[in-house]
Parts: sequence; structure tokens; C-alpha cells
Amino acid sequence: MGSQTSLPPPDDRRGALAVFRRRFGATPGQIAFTASSTHGGGTLCPQALVLLLSFKGSHASSALVRQLAGWLPEGVSAPRQDVAERLGQWLNVNEAIALRTTQASVAAAGTAAARRATPPVDQQALHTALQRELQRVRAVLIQSITARDASHRSDPNELDIEWALFHQRLNDQQRRMELSVEALRGHVRQALGQSTPELAQLAALDAAMEPLLAGREQRLLGSLPAFLKARFVALRQQVADPSDTAPDDLHWLQTFANEFEQTLLAELDLRLQPVIGLIESIPA
Repeated sequence: MGSQTSLPPPDDRRGALAVFRRRFGATPGQIAFTASSTHGGGTLCPQALVLLLSFKGSHASSALVRQLAGWLPEGVSAPRQDVAERLGQWLNVNEAIALRTTQASVAAAGTAAARRATPPVDQQALHTALQRELQRVRAVLIQSITARDASHRSDPNELDIEWALFHQRLNDQQRRMELSVEALRGHVRQALGQSTPELAQLAALDAAMEPLLAGREQRLLGSLPAFLKARFVALRQQVADPSDTAPDDLHWLQTFANEFEQTLLAELDLRLQPVIGLIESIPA
């Protein structure tokens, strides 16, 4: 009849909004209102990384934030800002405008799903299948992160080489996480898009939000090497003896290796948050 497409009633959107709030720490309306008058940008610094990761406010992101915040110099802490100020740093004016058009695309996805003449989706089976795939991908990445070269022997006189090896390992693991989680997220979104109208709307919302936030998040995670190198140097200096020209006590290096892996595992949890949120939205 030519009537405009509308979002479903509030009760039908409760699950989607809950997942959105879990992912971003605010509702879509709060983000749109905040970003519409904000330019974003700014210079990255350790405190900014802690701040902008912590705005998500979930347990998984807190693990990474606590790890990094513990390495800040004594007396230095991330500035405290409310949700509006924090979200404003993630979106520029053009992105805010794009965000304001999201409602139409989300509504269209729900309408298209409602019109499809397909048998009802077994949501329990869908939830189980996607949860199994999530656990598979997570297990593969955890195994990759925690794998160590048993044949490697650290040389106390070549500690710069030790850091270079850690740095290369970090780059490799971040790239592997990025590719694996991106593929998993797309797969989950596609499955939800072929499901109920409500889940199709959530998938469309996630698809619209990802390009708006992914670039900034990737740049921030790309600054992790600076944190880890500072931690490497700090642990090294704690045991340094100026009178010893060839120190061979490398217990601190084992401590760093453990913290290095914990940081990568926390980053993995952070990257998986959107996928977990999408899967948890499926009535089980």
C-alpha cells in the first residue's frame, strides 16, 4: 500500500538493543545524538587507548584494559569521561551522518526477512551450530597464541633480538585474529540475516556499525606494540645490575612472555565481542 517501513514494536527490539548496548556501551540513539556534533580525531597515547577500549564496558574488554592500565606509569590514569564524550572520539561528522541513516537499512532488512517464503528457522539448532563454530575458531586462535618454539634459547646478550621476535609474533597473531574473526562475524551475520526479521535487523545493524568503528579500533589495537615494548623494557630494567656486563637471569623474560600471551588472549576476547553478542541474541 506504499506505507513506510517501520521498526518492530519495542518488545521485539529489546534483544537487539540489549546486544547493541553490550557491544557499544550505549543505545544507537545515544551514539547518533552524541556523534552528530562531534568531529572526532585526536592524538593517540597510552591513556587514550585504555580509555577508548574501556568505553565498551564489558568483562572481555575490561580484561585488556586492566592489563594495559597496570603498565601505565605510577600516578597516571586514563581520563574519566562519560559515554557521550567517549563515543564522540570514535565518529567524525561524516560517520555520524551515515549512522543516522542506519535505521532505514535495518528496517528494510527486517521487512525482507519477513517476506521470504521459507520454512521457520530452528533457532535452537542455529544457536548451537554458531556457538560450536565460535568455540572452534576461539580454540584455534588460543592454540596459536600460546604456542611457543621449544627449541628457542634466549640469549641474555641479544635482548633486542628477543624483543624483535616478540614484535613479529604480535604482528602475526593480530593479523591471524583479524582475518579469522572477520570471517566468523560475516558468517554469523549471514546466518542471522536468513533467520527471523528481528535477527535479520540485528545483523544489518552490526553490518552498518562495523565499518564505522572498525578502522579506529584497528588503529588503537595497532598501538599495542608500544605498550608491550615499554613493559619489556621496564621488566628488563628492574633486574638490571650496572656492575654485571653479562646478566644471565632471564626470569623476567618468562614473566614478560606470560604477560604477552595474556595480552593477546584479552585482545582475542575483545575482538570476539561482536560475534558473541550476535550469537547470544538468538533465543536458545
